[in-house]
Amino acid sequence: MSDNGQSQQQKEIDALYEESSYWHVNTGDETIHAKRLPGTYRRIKWFTASVWLIFILGPYLRWNERQAILWNIPDRQFHIFDITILPQDVWMLSLVLLFLAILLAVVTSIAGRVFCGYFCFQTLWTDIFTLIETKLEGSPVQRKRLDKAPLSFTKVRIKIVKHSAWLLIGLLTGLSFCAWFTDAYQLWVDIFALSASNEVWFSLAIFTAGTYLFAGFMREQVCFWLCPYARIQGVMLDRETIVPTYDVHRGEPRGKLKREVSAEAKKGDCIDCHLCVGVCPTGIDIRNGQQEGCITCGLCLDACDSIMEKVGKPAGLIRYASLDEIEGKKTIALYKRPRILIYIIIMLTALGGIGYGLNNLGTIELQILHERQPLYIIRSDGSVQNRYELKILNKLPHEVTLLLNVDGPQGMQVIGADNEIRIGKYALQSQTVYLRLPRSTVRQESTAVTFTLQSDDDSNIKAVYKSMFIGPLPESR
Repeated sequence: MSDNGQSQQQKEIDALYEESSYWHVNTGDETIHAKRLPGTYRRIKWFTASVWLIFILGPYLRWNERQAILWNIPDRQFHIFDITILPQDVWMLSLVLLFLAILLAVVTSIAGRVFCGYFCFQTLWTDIFTLIETKLEGSPVQRKRLDKAPLSFTKVRIKIVKHSAWLLIGLLTGLSFCAWFTDAYQLWVDIFALSASNEVWFSLAIFTAGTYLFAGFMREQVCFWLCPYARIQGVMLDRETIVPTYDVHRGEPRGKLKREVSAEAKKGDCIDCHLCVGVCPTGIDIRNGQQEGCITCGLCLDACDSIMEKVGKPAGLIRYASLDEIEGKKTIALYKRPRILIYIIIMLTALGGIGYGLNNLGTIELQILHERQPLYIIRSDGSVQNRYELKILNKLPHEVTLLLNVDGPQGMQVIGADNEIRIGKYALQSQTVYLRLPRSTVRQESTAVTFTLQSDDDSNIKAVYKSMFIGPLPESR
């Protein structure tokens, strides 16, 4: 590396150290009372956070006289409208998780921690808790004053109402969680009748206490110290990632607004009002650069734009922008960024696997286990016999009647498949079958055989499995 290159690299390192010296991470020694302001990004936050209404209301949707989406763990059945997924098809869950993980990586690479700022349930629940706090206790200054005030009837009344509301939200969270795993309407009956299972009571206690603690008291500390996604997303940002950014070239040197400013004392557009800090739910100062505490919520943009409008200056002093854009460098189009393209390829592959799995769930599933000890026996009449254990899974919501057919060498006898096989809905059933061949017809160590299960009533209900018939080794004859 040339001396100029080393010098430039050292300058960048020095600049990073200088910037990081201004960073501030609240370690829990102070309570952040963020100011609530209306604005474009506040409205976007409420709109995107409304996706969690699915979590609250989803279990009450009915489909074909049952719950539309039900994770029935005791019966090992997952119902999603007309689709029923059994344990044998849960491999698709890994593809769903892979898709969501890569989607998070793509979104983070493009637009930073927008998941944290706009979709995370911790962010939403904290926002709702602070909204209740604001309605009951007033502005941040009033809340701080109330916290320091001596005990009084008014203070106790306000605190009881606030904490009761928080606990009710936590209880609703727990009920909503449980409703995905059992019939939602019956759950309410069991709760009021005090006849719910121990698992339900335990889940309610955990979610009520967890929501109350995390959203009511820990708040941004969950993002700093408990949430693994916050750490993971932090390393996915690069120079092209679009995040809330302070335009230092336009804003500096900052200074308080004055009526008359001399040419020598001319300041930048930032009037150092600290409103961007006041509205930040994690208490950081975005003007000191991108920091660990920034959850990309955009509330500082609303705050700064409102001030710029009042002082007659253009909006966008704090805006969504990449580091390259702020520094005046040429930005790279998304389709030219290799990492984004690789992420998208993985996502499409996962989607393809999920689509294939859903289209090939089938109606029945057949697996065959060949007896290993022994592989075959020679009967007294000289015939060679193999034993097979059939595992038959009915994936249909009704009972089916099946017939078994085995294709193999001429003269093969099938023992145990003479009668119809009846299997209940979503049931797994075992069936033992023996295959026999005259020893004179066994001319090789293994011979291919094909088992076919099919319904007489519906030709689409069918399963095929290929196995082997094992005979004596040639040298043992």
